[in-house]
Amino acid sequence: MVSQETLSILHEKYQSLVLFMDERVLRRWAAAEARSLGWGGASAVSKATGISRTTLRAGIAELHQPMPEPPPERIRRPGAGRPRLAQRDPRLLEDLQCLLEPVTRGDPEAPLLWTSKSTRHLAEELVARGHQVSHDTVGRLLDEIGYSLQANRKTLEGKDHPDRDAQFGYINRQVRAFQRAGQPVISVDAKKKELVGNFRNPGREWHRRGEPQPVRAKDFPDKQLGKAIPEGVYDLSHNEGWVSVGVDHDTAEFAVASIRRWWEEMGSPVYPRASRLLITADAGGSNGYRSRLWKVVLQDLATELGLRITVCHFPPGTSKWNKIEHRMFSYITKNWRGRPLVSRAVIVNLIGQVRTQEGLRIKAELDPNVYPEGIKVSDAELARVRLQRAKFHGDWNYTILPDDTLNP
Repeated sequence: MVSQETLSILHEKYQSLVLFMDERVLRRWAAAEARSLGWGGASAVSKATGISRTTLRAGIAELHQPMPEPPPERIRRPGAGRPRLAQRDPRLLEDLQCLLEPVTRGDPEAPLLWTSKSTRHLAEELVARGHQVSHDTVGRLLDEIGYSLQANRKTLEGKDHPDRDAQFGYINRQVRAFQRAGQPVISVDAKKKELVGNFRNPGREWHRRGEPQPVRAKDFPDKQLGKAIPEGVYDLSHNEGWVSVGVDHDTAEFAVASIRRWWEEMGSPVYPRASRLLITADAGGSNGYRSRLWKVVLQDLATELGLRITVCHFPPGTSKWNKIEHRMFSYITKNWRGRPLVSRAVIVNLIGQVRTQEGLRIKAELDPNVYPEGIKVSDAELARVRLQRAKFHGDWNYTILPDDTLNP
């Protein structure tokens, strides 16, 4: 039985060499590795590299044969070789991504994805959908579309709720339904507070050798500059985002004010016929499902914009699954790594400069307004919210209707 460590070493070797070997050399290298491992070696090499057993048997047969001269500029004869599975089955990648979407995660500090489903389970579900695919092929396809094996990471924030997976599926269905209808879908959250001033920022930036940028030795907050609070709104359909950089407190009023600014600056121009808005948000914090103030200020926004606002909260302890974390915030962090955030203007400019190969575009603006903490919402005020709870987990999933009597 070949150990998992050996499989990982084989996979690393394969990834390092595959681009520099033609098919004959690759076949013989794989065969040599399989023979060196002894019994079970061929299975191990096939599992670690995705090379078929048929190819390995051919390579083993060639090991003691002299290497033939390849035809000039060509490894295979014209038209030789089996076409890639994704070419023969165009819907394979689309169905694989559909299976992954409800259960993908991203590291909020790096745009990496991983999945909680095994390749064997994914292969079984794809076969049930009519595809002829093995778990080894699923592993190769995951690598091609940006997924990777990940070590444990401290991201758990609490105990898993028994309805966690069901809520993920519910959110995914709501998102797809809104997108098919051409209605806006946004993911909202507050990024971690940042010290404003000449403080050390993790990461590295290019400087002349031996001349690093000097920063303060101690991270004591500057009383005049204070902290910056980036409150973000990410448009899932258009890969665009808005960030309001606050200077006071992270409250429900601030969160809704950021959504309002996104709608004014970016949302309404691309959704001129919108009648509904879907918001995906964390379970806690300023926009948590327990917050009375969040619902009251959302009622004001729904009435002002004339939109039915549907909110779906991620289950407790799963905030890192919110799309804004790894589709927007991670790139902001990368863009200012190694740079001291010396002023609020610098923070706004660095956020607004974020661009990615996938087309992400972010607008940012300083919000100097005051958002006091500790505002109490009475039962009477909460009762005026036109709240419709969903049949499934109405505490997490609900819709707020505009008040037509106030905005006829």
